[in-house]
Amino acid sequence: MHYLDHNATSPLRPECLSAVTHALAVGGNPSSIHARGRAARAVMEEARDKVANLAGAKPAEVIFTSGATEANDLALFGAVEGSLAEDQVRITRVFVSAIEHSSVLATAERLAERFPWLRVSHLTVTADGVIDLEGLRVALREGKGRTLVAVMAANNETGVVQPIAEVSKLARDAGALLLVDAVPAAGKTRLDFALCDYMVLSAHKIGGPQGSGALVVRDGLPLRPQLAGGGQQRGLRAGTENLSGIAGFGAAAHALADGEGERTRIAHLRDHFEAALKQAAPEVVIFGVKQDRLCSTSCFAIPGLTAETALIGLDLDGVMMSSGSTCSSGKVSVSHVLTAMGVEQGLAACALRASFGWSSTMEDVNAAVGSLVKLRERVGRKTRTKEEAA
Repeated sequence: MHYLDHNATSPLRPECLSAVTHALAVGGNPSSIHARGRAARAVMEEARDKVANLAGAKPAEVIFTSGATEANDLALFGAVEGSLAEDQVRITRVFVSAIEHSSVLATAERLAERFPWLRVSHLTVTADGVIDLEGLRVALREGKGRTLVAVMAANNETGVVQPIAEVSKLARDAGALLLVDAVPAAGKTRLDFALCDYMVLSAHKIGGPQGSGALVVRDGLPLRPQLAGGGQQRGLRAGTENLSGIAGFGAAAHALADGEGERTRIAHLRDHFEAALKQAAPEVVIFGVKQDRLCSTSCFAIPGLTAETALIGLDLDGVMMSSGSTCSSGKVSVSHVLTAMGVEQGLAACALRASFGWSSTMEDVNAAVGSLVKLRERVGRKTRTKEEAA
């Protein structure tokens, strides 16, 4: 089996499995004051240190959640609702880039429904999938009140890296808050929490266990908890912590602390994949290829070979890829990211994503290219047969 869908979920790293197993053996509730509880607390705080290091943040700024979707929800709703407190400046506008993950886009829509006075707008991107900085600059000048801007560090479908430093400067100059969904970029590029106010991370995208994520938030910023209960995590996210998931998260973050060698290896695999595919199928279109992209991601289309047909054929050959956004891998539909980039629908319907990670090998690359070439030839034969019959 050849797994090239690391952007959906990266297989569990061996060191993470060991950390999860150890945490399960520790047992105990991190909130308990007895010996078993203190041992559990120590496991959790060690993991918090490692996740904070990955984000370039302080351990006290890390709030563990059930995943990135909850973290994005907590950041958006928590910031807006928290800004209504007497000691905060009210957030009246929320700007999200048009290529954000669905958990951000859907939550922004819910914000608009709950707070009719809140202006929620989408920020456009270029044909290469990079946020339009001039458009953001203009948007920040309009209206009154504080603004919350959501721009992901890199796109999960195309891998295109966003100019977060420039976005951060524009936001700071305008007195706006910045939420960065760093899930696709974590481990693939250096993260710097100093550039933003809220940052979202996920364990299972970096080889950790599913069901564990984090929101990193600067102290003193608006954040109203969305879950009420026992007051865990400074009262910002109630509920007994997922100790084994958090431990695995910490182990994955630690594995990536000095991951330059791994990133170089993965980039080599991605580049070889694209070069071999381009040689065998010169008509292939690689999205965002002119921009800085994550080493792990290749979003491409072979005109005439629809994603639905390709995914079935690839799976039969033991090759696993995806189409569309990460959490829509079970669906085959036109990508909102490619639509925002102005890609023609027929071509967007052919878009596939190969994503590489710690377990990827050259054998996986060669198998994927071979399967795609075979599928391309099969579709070509069918097309020629139809044309001859006509």
